[in-house]
Amino acid sequence: MPVSKLQKLILVMDKEFPILEYLYIAPPTKHDTTIVFPQTFRAPQLRQLILINLATSIGSPLIATAAGLVTLALDYIHPSAYFSPHELLVQLSLMPQLETLGITFHSPSRGRALETQLSETPITQHVTLPHLRWFAFGGDNAYLEALLPHVTTSLLERIQIIFFNRLSFSAPCLLQFMGTTERLRFSSLSVSLLGAVVVVRALPREGDKVDAFYMHVNCQSLDWQVACAAQIFDTIGSAFSSVKRLHLQFGERESSSEGDDVIDVDLTDWRVLLGSFSNVETLLIDDGLIKDLSLSLRRDDGEPPLDLLPRLKELVYSASGDADDAFTSFIRAREVAGHSVSLVRR
Repeated sequence: MPVSKLQKLILVMDKEFPILEYLYIAPPTKHDTTIVFPQTFRAPQLRQLILINLATSIGSPLIATAAGLVTLALDYIHPSAYFSPHELLVQLSLMPQLETLGITFHSPSRGRALETQLSETPITQHVTLPHLRWFAFGGDNAYLEALLPHVTTSLLERIQIIFFNRLSFSAPCLLQFMGTTERLRFSSLSVSLLGAVVVVRALPREGDKVDAFYMHVNCQSLDWQVACAAQIFDTIGSAFSSVKRLHLQFGERESSSEGDDVIDVDLTDWRVLLGSFSNVETLLIDDGLIKDLSLSLRRDDGEPPLDLLPRLKELVYSASGDADDAFTSFIRAREVAGHSVSLVRR
């Protein structure tokens, strides 16, 4: 319903709802109108709370009194309702039963001002969430890095992250956070370079349908995407040391009439990315990435670097044109070194 009518409905929710367990509120469009809940609203049995496109304070009675929540999702939070990591932690400390937590902001609005603010504002609250299994975040990297050192959990099984445009990437606290649980283990991973985003998906076992790790970073050009992916795995790559199957995917992108779609990617970035997967046994490469990947598997003197993908057993590639010789030198060098690799055209 329209926001104005939604507010009228919420204003009459000024009493206790003793058996309410699930509450989902999502205005039809993003807006900057603050939805105010009556101070007398109570839902002592509330277990699932999902708010989307709302400019609602983290201190709202709706949130502040929901101590028994197992699911809390605050998605597309408007800038006018921004709350600091410390304010979020204070509220989370009252929700020890949480199993699913999702926090996504509407858009980046603070930039370096946010980083300065976070560095100058001490966080004294620490939270232990012993039942948390699914954590999702969308926003600025600096915010997440400030938040995670103050959260302890041991049963985490799934992480989903969306970052806004970034020229540089560093996430040591994310790496440490992922290492606090033994349930986050991966055997299969894909890096998708799509039209305007980099998407990373990791599965516990090949064939699983649900991602155990998902990351989405907004990036426009292919060179930026590869550089971003290289930075991601240069920072948190050790969390994926068990990956045995790596798929590098290439998505459709708009062509430019001025020829800007022909972009040179720094081969060093490809090598940094591949160097993060020392236990990969199967590498799959989509058409569109063959030229760059075949060049990155050679040193400047033309010889293949044997330290990249040392356990590789199978290289599978998709090609619509003539690409049969692209990996010839790499395959021969591995044979000479006594580590043969099967080459499969798909």
